[in-house]
Amino acid sequence: MPDNFHDHLIDVLEAVSKAQLDALRRLRRSVAQQAGPSGAKQPKSMSQVDMAYDILRSAGRPLHISEIISLVAKRHGTTLDRESIVSALSKRVARKDRFVRTAPNTFALLLENER
Repeated sequence: MPDNFHDHLIDVLEAVSKAQLDALRRLRRSVAQQAGPSGAKQPKSMSQVDMAYDILRSAGRPLHISEIISLVAKRHGTTLDRESIVSALSKRVARKDRFVRTAPNTFALLLENER
């Protein structure tokens, strides 16, 4: 066995230990940032499609995209880009994933038996 094998082994173990410690510290920071200053975890943010789903579920009827955007702004405090949300909902309609188009730029929730 080479004379410096022992030194190389210690170097490798030291590098592995440092990497593990760094990973643990990043994990701790991540958890602390999620918890915020009060210590309570922040709720996970919703996607734009999830916000539209929430609005349509509450409405219980088809809504024009302008209504969806307006209600999302009121309820969720965020402004949706019209073209982006129409595109996202249209893709979901094509996949028969939660949404159906009832008229031009008007969306409703897909009924369970239609999925």
